[in-house]
Amino acid sequence: MGQATVSAGPVLAVVLAALVTLAVAAAAIGRLGVSRAVITASVRAVVQLGAVSLLIAAVLHSWWATAGFIVLMTLVATATSARRVSTLRLGWLVILPIVFGVAPAGTVIVAAGTMPMTEVAVLPIAGILIGGAMTATSLAGRRALDELRNRHGEYEAALALGFLPRDAALEVARPTAAQALVPALDQTRTVGLVTLPGAFVGVLLGGGSAVQAGATQLLVLIALLAAEAIAAAVTLELVARGLIRRPHGTETPTRSGWRSRTSTTPGSSEPERRSWLARRGKRQR
Repeated sequence: MGQATVSAGPVLAVVLAALVTLAVAAAAIGRLGVSRAVITASVRAVVQLGAVSLLIAAVLHSWWATAGFIVLMTLVATATSARRVSTLRLGWLVILPIVFGVAPAGTVIVAAGTMPMTEVAVLPIAGILIGGAMTATSLAGRRALDELRNRHGEYEAALALGFLPRDAALEVARPTAAQALVPALDQTRTVGLVTLPGAFVGVLLGGGSAVQAGATQLLVLIALLAAEAIAAAVTLELVARGLIRRPHGTETPTRSGWRSRTSTTPGSSEPERRSWLARRGKRQR
């Protein structure tokens, strides 16, 4: 094993297997219900990174291949986020927050010349931004849809006050959707004190100085924060407009508003409506 690399071999395989076993055991003991998902995700990571390791050398020798790989990453991120939020058929518009989040942040980085215009620099940064936007989109979408389901009575109360369907949905869903940015905010606040993220370590392992590593990591973190903030905001807007919805549940989102399927919608009781109206009145005062 070199001084600054991790060698691929039997020892690495044993360590990975031990770590997966540890994760599965913790999930099983805690009855988290994700033991199988841990194994599946680990196996997929091994296969996917193995394939990428074989392809990356060829991809990085061509701008066309690099661009194609970035498109592929975007499509995979879209499919992953769509299934997390809803279904692939009903949630495919999650591609918009992912693209709208990544494009401005990436454009600023490239236009300012803070990153070398080479394939080996552009591809990793694009992958980091796409991954961050995907996470923010999934979290914001899931939490917004959950909130609209659980607090549908408050949504109806807002409509009774004269809110438009979009505005009523935003009033209910916005606070929890904003929590999608908590991981990015915490990572940015604690960088260097609690964690040494991947870009920092990567530059050090590549032979760069600590100052270069810090500058690279700072660029990545702030760009991630921008991309994720845009992605969460766009996702919330799409959910509020009924463009991202779920196939089953107590509410049916449409472009004209969120309509209750039944008269027994959870959270639609009169006491809950009065409670929401009271809280709204206090905020206005």
